[in-house]
Amino acid sequence: MDGAASGPVTRSRPDGPRRSGIQTRNLSIEPNNILDHGTPRRLSRVGTRADTMFDLDQDYPRDMVGYGRHRPDPRWPAGKRVAVQFVVNYEEGGENCILHGDAASEAFLSEIVGALPWLGQRHANMESIYEYGARAGFWRLWRAFTRRNLPVTVFGVASAMQRNPEAVAAMVEAGWEIASHGLRWIDYRDYSPQAERADIDAAVALQTELTGRRPLGLYQGRTSTNTLALGAAEGGFLYLADSYADELPYWVTAGGRQQLVVPYTLDANDMRFATAQGFNSGDQFFTYLKDSFDVLYREGGMQQGGMMSVGLHCRLVGRPGRAAALERFLDYVGDHPGAWVTTRLDIARHWIAAHPPRGGYRPSRMGPALFREVFGAVCADVSGSPEAGAATAERVYATGLGPEDDTVPNLSRRLAEAASAPADERAIRGRLEVLIDR
Repeated sequence: MDGAASGPVTRSRPDGPRRSGIQTRNLSIEPNNILDHGTPRRLSRVGTRADTMFDLDQDYPRDMVGYGRHRPDPRWPAGKRVAVQFVVNYEEGGENCILHGDAASEAFLSEIVGALPWLGQRHANMESIYEYGARAGFWRLWRAFTRRNLPVTVFGVASAMQRNPEAVAAMVEAGWEIASHGLRWIDYRDYSPQAERADIDAAVALQTELTGRRPLGLYQGRTSTNTLALGAAEGGFLYLADSYADELPYWVTAGGRQQLVVPYTLDANDMRFATAQGFNSGDQFFTYLKDSFDVLYREGGMQQGGMMSVGLHCRLVGRPGRAAALERFLDYVGDHPGAWVTTRLDIARHWIAAHPPRGGYRPSRMGPALFREVFGAVCADVSGSPEAGAATAERVYATGLGPEDDTVPNLSRRLAEAASAPADERAIRGRLEVLIDR
């Protein structure tokens, strides 16, 4: 676990900066320019009053361009048209509750639409709704996916998983990816960067203890403006998911590091059963999922494929009347041979291998997980196996990397020496030229 300080968040542009009527000089946000409670400091303004309007020439931290008109062909494996990915959010037992030391009861995503937190009181109805998700809803979803042998990514709240070892064992048994969903299912917008980072570290440690391996993805969910930078600075995540900004993965510079973001969804999500103007029936849920899939599948036939994430919650779609709609959609996707049903981790690994960041990888600005993933694969052949290649990359990373290692000659020499294969430096150099000199 790396303790690097968080730095700016910058979105990588595929075709360089583009300008319109509003100048955008720098797409970055500095955590040092963020107050402890997560609110950006007041930016410079124009006009006679300090609160008149924003200066349209100031640096702007958001990317409103993305891939633009020419979205890249994702080149999904085996020529698939669309990547479909199901997330089971496991949150029950990690939510706000007086028993957990919180100031009030939970009020979010339940059958009680419009619920308010009860300050200083337990909310027995709310607690039992969450208990249903862990006791019954999870198992209905587990059976639906395992019966069809479909992969799943779990967004697992560490403290919730700790309260249900049997469910965790079932996730592991099924071979599901378990990404981190934080330590608690609570709102981090008012947390200091230091306190939020401490919870991320604690979540990683607890999940590693519970499952036998550390998570390689992070979705905090109820975030602060620091979350992306903190997740990148931690260094052990191959992807972050706290974004809804695109239908394809994309690269950012965050926490001083090159970081992949695999965006998530709030529309193709059963949470809309628990919100105003949401889904009122399973038929509405199924129709929305089907229409979304059909559009992405058609676009994929034109080399404009995307990624469809489907968000699920044990206490919501785990109810039988809603689970029926989910199962219809699972079978509908199964009838389309051009659909790649996969995990978010496999999507991240595909993107890392097939779509490096613009300008190539910069080893001195990579976290340990990304460095191991990219350069472990480079060393696998000369080291004898993927595991040995990863170990070689880890040894190089552990000795430290500087800007001088962002060059092919220096990095190839160091990797060859760590692999005890100096004679293979030329072969390593050939692989690096594709990854670094772009």
